Amino acid sequence: MATVSLKGIHKSFGDLEVIHGVDVDIQDGEFIVIVGPSGCGKSTLLRMVAGLETVTSGEVYIDDICVNNEEPMDRNIAMVFQNYALYPHMNVFDNMAYGLKIAGRPKPEITERVEAAAKLLQLEPYLERKPRELSGGQRQRVAMGRAIVRKPYVFLFDEPLSNLDAKLRVQMRLEIKGLQKKLGITSLYVTHDQVEAMTLADRMIVMNDGIAEQIGAPLEVYERPASLFAAQFIGSPSMNIISGTAKKGTVTLEGGAVIKTDVEADGAVMVGIRPEHLVQDAKGPISVNMAMSEPLGANTLLHGHLGGADIEFVANLPGVHRDDAMAGEMKFSVPPSAVHLFDKVTGKRLGQ
Repeated sequence: MATVSLKGIHKSFGDLEVIHGVDVDIQDGEFIVIVGPSGCGKSTLLRMVAGLETVTSGEVYIDDICVNNEEPMDRNIAMVFQNYALYPHMNVFDNMAYGLKIAGRPKPEITERVEAAAKLLQLEPYLERKPRELSGGQRQRVAMGRAIVRKPYVFLFDEPLSNLDAKLRVQMRLEIKGLQKKLGITSLYVTHDQVEAMTLADRMIVMNDGIAEQIGAPLEVYERPASLFAAQFIGSPSMNIISGTAKKGTVTLEGGAVIKTDVEADGAVMVGIRPEHLVQDAKGPISVNMAMSEPLGANTLLHGHLGGADIEFVANLPGVHRDDAMAGEMKFSVPPSAVHLFDKVTGKRLGQ
């Protein structure tokens, strides 16, 4: 088990800087998810921890030891990749045992570790099979088993579920979370899927263009996003963002609607309202010209434009609401505590 610390991490490729100073201390046994859109630097950050990319400036510590100049094999980390990286000519047992054989571990120890990992991952019936004879989920388990048998200080996951179908991703997500809790191994997990981030993480690092926009527990990021980017990236459907003017506990939205807020601010702001926090209210101040609905079963997404302004607006209401019943104008209210305000220039959150 180990702690991991990133101190002022920068990464440049020539004149192009792609990581702009990331600082985070990861506790022993903590599950950290690095989340963000494609090209934001999340995999580059993970690869620097692994030693697969050099650090331009800053330090990477594993258990209080700076590993900047250590080779990947000397960092006692284990990495699980998106494409599984299994040897097609080897069976499951040999794939899982390969790293131990290269390390010169005794055969009885190798057998014991592989069999223990196979039992943990429910792979015992498949030890003699080749990768081509396995399903996608079983191959991912083999890749995880190969990491587990090494008894690493740190697990690194680089978008390991991207190649799986939606149902299997949910199943594997639960298995990874349960496995990490059972083993208690410090883990860093990269994904572009904010649902994976919300459900897996003890804390998440929200990345945007090489900058850590926010580091915090999933519900903390959801309920109190530190920036416009974090607010819109975390949450599905995305937060509604509208220009407004704040004054004495109220905010006037573009289009003229006046709503209350718990945030003390004055002047031009950006206003964030999550679709699921809107309440259908015949006397509500927010008027929306509805265009279409998306019934999802337990809830319905309603799409339209904010009254008085050509701004797309989404409401997420419980139950089934069909297009023919939703045509025309609808009115909504929103609790003051659910109104988020952001600085119009910097995009940073206003208030606590």
